[in-house]
Amino acid sequence: MFLSAFLAATILPFSSEIVLSALYGSGLNGAILLVVASIGNVLGSLVNYLLGYAFGKDIATQKLNISEATFNRASSVFTRWGKWSLFLCWVPIIGDPITLVAGVLRSPLWFFMLAVTLSKTGRYAALLYVLS
Repeated sequence: MFLSAFLAATILPFSSEIVLSALYGSGLNGAILLVVASIGNVLGSLVNYLLGYAFGKDIATQKLNISEATFNRASSVFTRWGKWSLFLCWVPIIGDPITLVAGVLRSPLWFFMLAVTLSKTGRYAALLYVLS
């Protein structure tokens, strides 16, 4: 669970929700799955933030193959809503680039961690609630 959640939070195309659903359906404890998935997903987002912080836009568009359009869309959301856009980090397609843009634009790390943790954990909690 941890690895799938971690990878899903990076720019790699991966879905941790499918893994979470399968593991929960097999009888594993939902609270443990929630904690493990959340930690993995938040740490994956932190990798995005640190990559953006260290290497800027070039890492996104040249090395991670994020299209210019996707990066610009995430940048636009972040510029318009500021650090509050981090609460959208759970949204498919723009969520992961937003975490990278947060690093590029030097969003405060404490707020990044708070917003990402609440958002990612909330998404997993909602999924587990629907599955129960």
